Amino acid sequence: MTLIFRVDPHNPDPHIIRQVASIIREGGLVAFPTETVYGLGALVFNEQAVRRVYIVKNRPFDNPLIVHISSLEMLSQVADNIPEKAFKLIERFWPGPLTLVLPRNPSIPRVVSGGLDMVAVRMPAHPVALVLIREVGDPIAAPSANLAGKPSPTTAEHVIQDLYGKIDAILDGGETLYGVESTIIDITTSPPTLLRPGAIPVEEVEKILSERIYIPDYARGLGESSTALAPGMKYKHYAPETPLVLVDPVSGDLNLLVEKMLATIKKHCEEYSRVCVVASRELAEVYRSIRGVRVVEIGSRNNMFEVAKNLFKTLRTLDELKCDVGIVEGFEDRGLGLTVMNRLRKASQIRVLA
Repeated sequence: MTLIFRVDPHNPDPHIIRQVASIIREGGLVAFPTETVYGLGALVFNEQAVRRVYIVKNRPFDNPLIVHISSLEMLSQVADNIPEKAFKLIERFWPGPLTLVLPRNPSIPRVVSGGLDMVAVRMPAHPVALVLIREVGDPIAAPSANLAGKPSPTTAEHVIQDLYGKIDAILDGGETLYGVESTIIDITTSPPTLLRPGAIPVEEVEKILSERIYIPDYARGLGESSTALAPGMKYKHYAPETPLVLVDPVSGDLNLLVEKMLATIKKHCEEYSRVCVVASRELAEVYRSIRGVRVVEIGSRNNMFEVAKNLFKTLRTLDELKCDVGIVEGFEDRGLGLTVMNRLRKASQIRVLA
């Protein structure tokens, strides 16, 4: 049985936090809210508990977990030989949705880092996450609290759908702020490398470092890395049960995007009875002109924060609607658009260039 605790996300009940922290200290698994998505937490030094995280999620053991800390003192337990430029990013973005890949402290079990000598670490900004880690007293290893390959959970209800009965407790702190995972930067390379775009646009990181960050194809969602230095690099991710067809606006021509979307929708309407379309607010009415199509609005093309926040919730909605296929309108590949397109490219079975 999975215990469910509901807390005020801004002022969590200390009694509940103590109760949940004791579950983690005793080797249990607890789903908890962060500002990005819900995490599935285990005590980082309890190798058996960490292995159970992989098993419960059906996650490959070479796909590393992110270590969550609540203080810079905890950072020294997790990482060694931290580069000076890492502290520039820590000063600007922590606590917050930035994960840094750093040399692993030998005290961190290799199972946490997928067997590698590097470790991914961040300090979350969510009040519930921070107070929980402080109460536990040690870092928490926590991937997203979903089944591997599925859309990440942005509410406790999503966690219940995927993991109820498989984990010890769920800490319900309401909907998450960003709705997408943290940005992951390997700060040990020269130049630094974007391993996964996330809630902080890579352009903001570049401003702080005063240098360009290398963006490999896999960070754009094009192909995968042979080695997973961090989550989201190697395996299929973020996909609903509904097959997705992404219309990817590589040309930057909005008229061409609409033309390709309409052609793709009409083609699939000939093959399927329940065609769903994920659309921007600006273009939704255009697609509704096609008879029988169900349109799900994801947000405004002029507000990528809104689109990113709604992304995983929208993909789960397609499954709730029992769509035969989802046709997804793509976005420009910059700012948070890079984050959204990384997720959509990884989640889609077919990519139509526009």
